[in-house]
Amino acid sequence: MTLNSAALTQVADYFKVLSELSRLQVLCSLKSGSKNVTEIMEETGLGQANVSKHLKILAQAGIVSRTPQGVSVYYAIVESFIFDLCELVGDRLSIRLEEQSQQLKQLEGLRRSEPIKSSQKNAKVKAKSYA
Repeated sequence: MTLNSAALTQVADYFKVLSELSRLQVLCSLKSGSKNVTEIMEETGLGQANVSKHLKILAQAGIVSRTPQGVSVYYAIVESFIFDLCELVGDRLSIRLEEQSQQLKQLEGLRRSEPIKSSQKNAKVKAKSYA
């Protein structure tokens, strides 16, 4: 897939919207259905101004919709593939962490099977010479 700079800028901007922890918390709160700001605050522990700010950004990006109902405004997820994307990233992170864990185990095994290092040998020789 070849994209021009303008298209890549839009992709980067979309990922910027998703790169904020609080916005991801808001999205996770909305995963179970539409909610108003108060309900999102209760689920996330975020303050009213913070939730409102992030909802505005998410709505401007087209990720959530905004529906007035009486005196409240309810927000809902428009782009449900966001959770597929998060799962894909989570799976990739799990694989990467497992690979790193295996590498650490291999290094630990090498360290245990290594002969005494020369600095340790020198220390033993010096200790014997003082005796």
